[in-house]
Amino acid sequence: MFEAIQYQFFQNALIISVLASLAAGMIGTYIVVKRISLISGSIAHAAFGGLGISYYLGYNPLFGGVIFSLISAVIIALFRKKSKNRLDTLLSFLWATGMAIGLVFIFLTPGYATNLFTYLFGNILLTSTSDIITIFLLDVLILGTVFLMYNSFLSVIFDEEYSETRNMPVTFVNIILFSLIALTIIATIRVVGIILMIAILTIPAATAQLFHKTVKKIMITSFLITLFSTIAGLFISYYFNFATGPIIVLIIAFIYVISLFLSKLNVTS
Repeated sequence: MFEAIQYQFFQNALIISVLASLAAGMIGTYIVVKRISLISGSIAHAAFGGLGISYYLGYNPLFGGVIFSLISAVIIALFRKKSKNRLDTLLSFLWATGMAIGLVFIFLTPGYATNLFTYLFGNILLTSTSDIITIFLLDVLILGTVFLMYNSFLSVIFDEEYSETRNMPVTFVNIILFSLIALTIIATIRVVGIILMIAILTIPAATAQLFHKTVKKIMITSFLITLFSTIAGLFISYYFNFATGPIIVLIIAFIYVISLFLSKLNVTS
């Protein structure tokens, strides 16, 4: 049953599963608690513009994705308060424009950009050693920043207004938080792709929230759910020749549905 582990590409996929689950479990918790899943979706789709440009220029698509997603994160953080009534318009603009730019550069690239389309739908089995190094470095940056700014993030996600009265630089904290969301999107993009990104960033954390009330416990449980779903999805997709991303998302969704029933037992901590 486990003969797939002998292959280098499968070993790479398992390593990516751990790294991506760490980032998604941690940052996904902030996304769910702060209720900014649409903002995360906008950043993810905007990143596709950078992926397309980098691919067209012959660079690693992840580099362009990082740049575009970070720019989008900063724009949203800066203008979210000022344009509160127009936030949906801003998100739609970044969402659609990023996708359009990416698609334009796909068509401008000679040949068929098969590799780039894996960023849309995900294919963790095609990850390389360079992907592992990139995602590892992103994880170090994400986890290190969360460790240093943990209390500031907690304050802002639970009560921005009160944080402002305490003279906390709320906008700056949001810029950092949204930037971490952008980096997490890049770190997990190979797993399920941009199209299904929202699922891996929100559903595991939402599932964990059914049973836990503290942020740390939600983070740990979310990480475990994501890791289990990703590894299980890897084996299922390998042996049954299914697309990996959708299988992972379906497992995550199944766990969430089961958890909804179990949560009725009021087992919280």
